[in-house]
Amino acid sequence: MRPPAELDHVPWHTLTHAYGSAEDVPDLIRALFHEDEETVEEAIYELFGNIHHQGTVYPASAPAVPFLAHAVHHVPGRREDLLILLATLADHEPGDAESPHWTGSSVAAICKELMRVLPDLLPCLGDSERSVRRAMLRVVAAVAELLTPELHASVGSQLDELYATDPVPAVRADAMVVLVRFGRELVDAALDSPLPEVRLAAAMLAAERCGPPYATRLVEIFAEDGAEPDPGDDGFPWPGIASQEEHLTHLLTQEPDAGLAVAARWIAAGDLHSRGSWLAQQIVETWRDREPEVVGLLLAALPHHEEARTLARLLSAIASWIGRLPEPGTELRDVLYGYARAEGEAAEPALLALVRSRDPRALDLVLRRPNAEALRAASRSFPEAEARLIPAIRRELAAGATGNEAITLVEALEPFGTAARHAQPELVECLRSRRAAVVAARQLGCNGIATPEITVLLCEAAQNSDASLRSAAAVAHHRLTGEANVALRTFEDLLSSDQGPIHWYLSSLASLGRAAASILPSIEPLLTARYEWTRIGAAEAHHALTGSPDRAVPVLAELVSPSPVGLSALKALAAIGEVPEDLHPTLRAFAFSPNRLLSNTPFKEGTHPDEELRTVAWSLLTAD
Repeated sequence: MRPPAELDHVPWHTLTHAYGSAEDVPDLIRALFHEDEETVEEAIYELFGNIHHQGTVYPASAPAVPFLAHAVHHVPGRREDLLILLATLADHEPGDAESPHWTGSSVAAICKELMRVLPDLLPCLGDSERSVRRAMLRVVAAVAELLTPELHASVGSQLDELYATDPVPAVRADAMVVLVRFGRELVDAALDSPLPEVRLAAAMLAAERCGPPYATRLVEIFAEDGAEPDPGDDGFPWPGIASQEEHLTHLLTQEPDAGLAVAARWIAAGDLHSRGSWLAQQIVETWRDREPEVVGLLLAALPHHEEARTLARLLSAIASWIGRLPEPGTELRDVLYGYARAEGEAAEPALLALVRSRDPRALDLVLRRPNAEALRAASRSFPEAEARLIPAIRRELAAGATGNEAITLVEALEPFGTAARHAQPELVECLRSRRAAVVAARQLGCNGIATPEITVLLCEAAQNSDASLRSAAAVAHHRLTGEANVALRTFEDLLSSDQGPIHWYLSSLASLGRAAASILPSIEPLLTARYEWTRIGAAEAHHALTGSPDRAVPVLAELVSPSPVGLSALKALAAIGEVPEDLHPTLRAFAFSPNRLLSNTPFKEGTHPDEELRTVAWSLLTAD
């Protein structure tokens, strides 16, 4: 170990970390010894972010190890944090040491330094603080396969003692995990331990080893012993994996039948810390067609919670998936109605869920307490209620809604088709005042009525500095007047001046069809652009301008994948109506996969991206 006095003996200016020169590392290490707790906290935070950053270590990381080890013994109250930093720095796959790239790597240098100071750190295994003992066990686990035979035997004896005698069951469980990393065959015996913590840790190791489907015995242990987490706040991550709670959730998510059975047991036991409901949500985000089971579990979890934020999260999750239920039941809708008509944070997500269940009581609640999201959801679920909803939307727009609220309100008009013309005065004002002007221009172009005022406003907007507004206004002007000159000049200028991401307005250009044929020479080079979204927009525009799929289809087919850009390419192919034969195996994989291939992160209002992927793939397969 090295004291702070020796920091200047290291040429930190020649070393680097995540943010460049490591010249700041000595001051951060000195700050660990400061009397001010906030200064120490900030130093630890900075070290976790520069000598280690998102799983990467650097040339400056290894030289810091002996100084951090010294700090473990001289910074009271932060020993566990420093030990976890050391374990995190040394994290690697056990097989990495056999790689030809190991020698000379930053992580190899870290492990070498950690092995030198490990004997001085081992007394932490007997520390009076459980958190320090647990953190030290993770340091040992990080280098378990690298220990010398002598150190292996010495550490093994200490681990045996911890496993047999430690007064804290969580520490015994951790010791068993490290002993297994030492090569001990303890898992089967540990499954019969009288300590739930040890049984749970052993079951997780067995599940890792065998993989799904999990044995009934393991599932029973997960359900019985995993419902209530250890009362301590020291559930540190193990090298190579997340915390025990996160890892258990991951394991159970891999086997949906077992996972949902366990989630049901955890919820019945009180849904402590939302463990059961969170597991259920992870399963429905990972597997298709589990919505009815998961919504039922979330409904069962509601009575176990009183905290408003937790209730709001559960109700938001129900709102996300309720539209996938064949027929939301009366009990579910009644519970949602109860929360929706109450006051508080839970009312809004409950109302969204009630709207999406198409419960007729939802309309009255929306109109009693209108807000942008509820109105948009209501317009999609009750398009037949235009006579009640359009006036409410108009009032909210007229009241001066701005930003995302105004955008959401304009989007709420889309399901009403030409009936949305009643809101034309408010849309014109949005365009004039530049409140939600892009979506207002699109809505006017789709369902508006041309007037001299609107035509002038659209011409002005087509000359705006915002490329998205320019393109939307130009297209709307063409749709309302049938004249292409304004749109052509706008798109010629946008394409020649490269304003903003090109794909933003390439998709708008496609709606002009063959009226924009003169722009084709500017589109063709973009079919081979580096940026995937640009190639998709160019392919859509090329097909619309020429009427021929010959150039567009190969570009789009190459981009099809289970990703946002791949879904967009697939939807473009569906619009063209032509799919290469060699894409059919991919389409079948999209249509019939039991797993979700696309996530909804960041959250997207409306249909889940994975449902879109499956639906579009199925439609293309059945169209042939």
